[in-house]
Order: sequence, then structure tokens, then C-alpha cells
Amino acid sequence: METALRVIVTLVIILLGLTACGQSNVAAPATASATAPVAASEEPLQVMVSILPQKYFVERVGGDRVKVSVMVEPGASPATYEPKPEQLTALSQAKAYFSIGVPFEKAWLERIQAANPAMRMVDTTKGIERMPMGASGQNLDPHIWLSLSLVKVQAQTIADTLTELDPGYVTAYQSRLDSFKADIDALDASIRQTLEGVSQRKFMVFHPSWGYFARDYGLEQIPIEIGGQEPSAAELAALIERAKAEQIKVIFAQPQFSTRAAETIASQIGGEVLLINPLNPDWLSNLQSVADTFARVLK
Repeated sequence: METALRVIVTLVIILLGLTACGQSNVAAPATASATAPVAASEEPLQVMVSILPQKYFVERVGGDRVKVSVMVEPGASPATYEPKPEQLTALSQAKAYFSIGVPFEKAWLERIQAANPAMRMVDTTKGIERMPMGASGQNLDPHIWLSLSLVKVQAQTIADTLTELDPGYVTAYQSRLDSFKADIDALDASIRQTLEGVSQRKFMVFHPSWGYFARDYGLEQIPIEIGGQEPSAAELAALIERAKAEQIKVIFAQPQFSTRAAETIASQIGGEVLLINPLNPDWLSNLQSVADTFARVLK
């Protein structure tokens, strides 16, 4: 009897040990392991653009899924900008760079790519036929962000890129793209109505930023400088005579350039200089404001 009791106790102890081992094996996968699946990151995509209006475009399409940095800082000119060392360093975290064809890119895009070879370089001029700028026609007008129809093309390129980089949010990107395009169409209709009754269709501007805008709405810009060169004394005299002949009383300039030549012409025609900013970060509201200014000045 005593022997049988000892056998039973021994068997119980063995069974308890086996149960403990089984529980240990079941619990093991709950701990971190090298082969366990990793949850998708919810961190926003870090991207960089050349100019402020592009930041608006990317944020309209990307929403809170993107964190956008701008290369050309407020008040600086895209024609002559030189990136700062800290900006090139920051590129190491970027997933994409959206270029737009402004002059500083010619000298810097290769170095921007070299700062992060894994970063995708996206040319948002893709699919866009740019206008010649100046009488020679050798330079192409880079100001494609001032044409509403061309911004829709750029927005599609942005959406396609974000979808490829972040396919889990394709529905959100498409929805935001559709909303942005609808806003562009509404703005286009509003600008056409704003400029409908304008009789004077010509305006004089220091830097020829508004060629696409003028083309889209039946206006004609008369530039004071082209290719970064201020007019000579003879050219300035000819511009003054043309302004008088066209009965132009307002010379448009922008904050990124000197207003000296514009002020000289304005003083000779008894007119004034008005600033309009093609690089305003609030792109949608800015273009409506510019249209309102044109309507008031050109009436």
C-alpha cells in the first residue's frame, strides 16, 4: 500500500512538471522575436519641395500623411537661391523631392540627390508643355504653378507618387486629390467671372511671372526684365513710352525682386507700383486676390 502511494505521488509530480513545460511553450510567442511581424509605421512621409506653393499642393493631396519642407525660404528668389547646409542635411530623412523647374534647381538638383541617393526625385513638370519666355524663346517659363489647369497636372503627379510610396492610403489620397481639383475648378470659374468685364487686357510687371495666368484668362503681360537682367536706359525709355501708349497706370512687382525699375516707370507715367506675390503659400486665396487686383486696376 505504501509503495503504491509513493508511485502515485511520483506520477503526480511528473504530470505537474509536464504541464508547466507546456504552459511555458505556449507563452513564448507573446514575447518579441526577430521573426514576429512589425506593425506598419504611422509616421508621416517626409518630403521636400522647391517653393512654397508646392507645399500647399502636397499638403492638399497628402493631408496629415505628409510632412513637407520647403527649400526656397520665404522672401528668397527661386532664381538665385542657394540651399543651406542644414537643408541638405535634412534631406537624409526625405522620401521624395518634388522639383518644378525653377532656375536654382539646374545648379542644385544633382547635389540634392547626392545628399540622399535613396530619395525619389519627382519632376512635377512631367506632362506639361512649357511656354517660351522672352523674344528669343530659348528659355522656358518655369511659373507653371500660376496656371490652374497645369496645377491639376502637378497634383496628379503628386498623388501618383504618394500612392506609390504609401499604398495603404490610396483611397485617402484619391479623395483629397478629387477635392483639390474641385476647388481648382471652382476658383477657375470665379476668376473668369471676376475678369469678365475687364476692358484693358494688358498689364506691366517687373518679373514675368504671370505668363501662364495671362494666357489662361486672355490677358497680356508686358515684362520689364527677362532672364534676371534689368532694362538698359534705352529699354527703360521704350517701356515708359509703351506704358503711356497703353494707358497703363499700375506697374506690378513682387517682394522677391528690386522695385527700382518699376518705380522709375511709375514715376514717369504718373502711376503707382503694386506688389503681387507669385510665391504666396496660400495658393488658392492668393490667385483669387490677384484676379481681384487685376480687375480693379485694369477696369
